[in-house]
Formats: sequence, structure tokens, C-alpha cells
Amino acid sequence: MISIYSVSALILAYLCGSIPTAVWIGQSFYGIDVREYGSGNAGATNTFRVLGKQAGIPVMLIDILKGWTATNLAYFIGTSTTGPYNSIVFTNYALALGIAAVMGHLFPVFAGFRGGKGIATLFGMILAINMHAALLCVVVFITVLLITKYVSLSSIAAGFTYPIGVTFIFPVYIKSVIIYGMCICILILVTHQKNIERLLKGKESKVNLFKKKAT
Repeated sequence: MISIYSVSALILAYLCGSIPTAVWIGQSFYGIDVREYGSGNAGATNTFRVLGKQAGIPVMLIDILKGWTATNLAYFIGTSTTGPYNSIVFTNYALALGIAAVMGHLFPVFAGFRGGKGIATLFGMILAINMHAALLCVVVFITVLLITKYVSLSSIAAGFTYPIGVTFIFPVYIKSVIIYGMCICILILVTHQKNIERLLKGKESKVNLFKKKAT
């Protein structure tokens, strides 16, 4: 049932996701808008690339926290919106809040609707929904990154791992979670279209997270 509480929570989740961490940290501490450099995205990966790990790590952690916090709003206000506890309804509501946060990161109202690709925020969301599957994605991400040094390829591999995790390895018997996992794959393919083109052409940039920012 749609209520004022449901709508307010979704708006709050979107605003939480809209916090342009990379833009604000870049402008406040470095006088740089990261969207004007590197890949042009306001995300953790481009922050690492443009400003180094001193800025990239905080951006990544805060972006993850955005998705986790927005999704977990369901625990704080769920009883006001979903009525008596129902695991399916509750999970669907948490998914909706998480999606709102991811959309906020992609199209942040606080930064002219020019955001990042949403991977860190997406991870925070799935961490709140299914921690075991999320950690499996981390293992895949790190493994692919160490082997290839391509963040984009690592993100794609991790994204495709999630639906496999919630379907076969850590099964969740709520169809919406599985469907959402499949939608993650589509979202990642759409947001990484240019990266995929560069990967196929051998022109995608590699990243070294331990490299110091040039001065």
C-alpha cells in the first residue's frame, strides 16, 4: 500500500544516493571537479584515477555507505509503511529504497544529474540485501582486478556473479531478489557500454590502486 511514509522514504533514499561524494571531495579538498577529467564519471574509480587513493578510498566507502544506509531505511521505518511484518513485502520495499539510492547516484540532484556508474552504491545495496552474495562479488571483483587491472571488467564480472550467488550458491527464495540480480547485469552493461567498447579495442585504462597521485 502506497502511503506518505513510503513516498517520503523513497525520496529520502534518492537524496541519500544523490550525495555527490566524488564531486564534493574533489572540489573541497583539491579544487577539481573529477567529472572534467579521466572518464568523466563522478565515482570512486575515476576519483582513484584522477586524485589518487587519498581521495578515492573515502569516496568509495561513502558511496557504499549511501546504498547500505538507504536500503536499511526499511528497518527503521518499515513498520510504518509495510504494516505487519512480511518478509517478501519487506524485502521488496528494501529493494525499492536501494534502487532509489542507486538512481540518485546515477542522476544526483545535487550535482546537475551528472553522477557516476553506481557500482559502489549498488554494492552497498546488495550488501544490505544479501551479505554473503555481496562478499562473493567482492572476491570475484578483487580476483579479476588483480589479474587484469581493469576496474570496469572487474565490476562487470562481480555484477554477473550476484544473480548466480542469490540463485544457486546462497539461494534466496524471493523472486524479486533474483529478478533484481538479473537487472543488475543489464544496468552494468548499459552503464559500462563505453568501457566494453574500449576493452574490445584494447584501449581501456588499467588502474593501480597503490600508485601515488602525480604532483
